[in-house]
Amino acid sequence: MKRIMIAGTCGLLISGLAGCDRLSAAWEGFNNPGAAERPSTGPTSTPAPTPGGSLVESGQAVVLQPETDDALQTAAAVVELDYLPDQGDLTAKMFGTAGGDPAMNGLYTYIAFFHSPAEGWRVFRIGDYLDYQIQAVSAGRVELRLSESVMDQATSEIGSRQTAIILSFTPGPDGAVPETVTVTPAR
Repeated sequence: MKRIMIAGTCGLLISGLAGCDRLSAAWEGFNNPGAAERPSTGPTSTPAPTPGGSLVESGQAVVLQPETDDALQTAAAVVELDYLPDQGDLTAKMFGTAGGDPAMNGLYTYIAFFHSPAEGWRVFRIGDYLDYQIQAVSAGRVELRLSESVMDQATSEIGSRQTAIILSFTPGPDGAVPETVTVTPAR
């Protein structure tokens, strides 16, 4: 299963015209590329390699300004994302957002199902962990291994433990998003 790590703002959430300046710059670069190399009949020279294989600027730079949509703050908090295959007509994903104390279960973990463009996603919070690992996915079922922090109340020492859960859900009529998700401890 591929895991997609997201370390910044999710570009897919940017609305309509937010990227026009970038699109204009890309369109300009596409329509007016730099001088094309032409084959020569004389001796050929090989351009000197750049250190470490680095790229070299070859067009006009575009200065980006910060996005102002407050909803993007939530999107930027997403740090893990896993699409769940084999769910029939359901579009499902697991994701985690960074929050809280990163030393003590700072990954808020969710499962979500796409309802419709008008209603968006139906989201269920599973819990707060250090990390989750998908062990198996099948129709209506996701098996997870969880890493979580635990604090010894006597010493205030933070330790960790591994646990497991099974998420189960049933699509509604005609493949509608589930009304509930069941979390069962596992080993």
